[in-house]
Amino acid sequence: MKKLLSATETVAAFFLLAIALLAAGNVLLRDLFSMSIPDWYDGSRLLQGIALFWGVALATYYGSHICVDIVWEHLKDNGRRALDVIATVVTLAFLAPLAWMVWVKVGNTGTQGTMDLRLPMVWFYAVAAVGMTVAALLCVVRIVRLLQRDEASLRPVPIANAESGDFDGS
Repeated sequence: MKKLLSATETVAAFFLLAIALLAAGNVLLRDLFSMSIPDWYDGSRLLQGIALFWGVALATYYGSHICVDIVWEHLKDNGRRALDVIATVVTLAFLAPLAWMVWVKVGNTGTQGTMDLRLPMVWFYAVAAVGMTVAALLCVVRIVRLLQRDEASLRPVPIANAESGDFDGS
């Protein structure tokens, strides 16, 4: 499971980096040479969709959505777990059909391409669809772990200490 989570984090981070490099590179070229990267706009929005879907997978698994915990804070441990299970089941009820519909979009894309370079859009949509599928699967894993009272495995993996290479347990 740690490898899947690490891979998911790496994919999301890679596409965020690609968006940043594409945008910064385009601004630099435009300001210095009055040129533009072909398909920078299409590329940045397609990459952003991919990064968002892979990020949703992580936020779903870790339960780190933006939320207001007015009710959750006043519940005991069993009530909190029950509310977490209900919230995650509702999330799954939205993510599973969304994953299905993104795959339908992949199947219906046909030969659509980007504006300048005519890059096939189906590949971008397919990577995003895999991300949304991972999100739905991680949602199921979260439900199972919540029902098994395995909250410790739902916490983010500690980040390695850059100086010593040790893992910080905080």
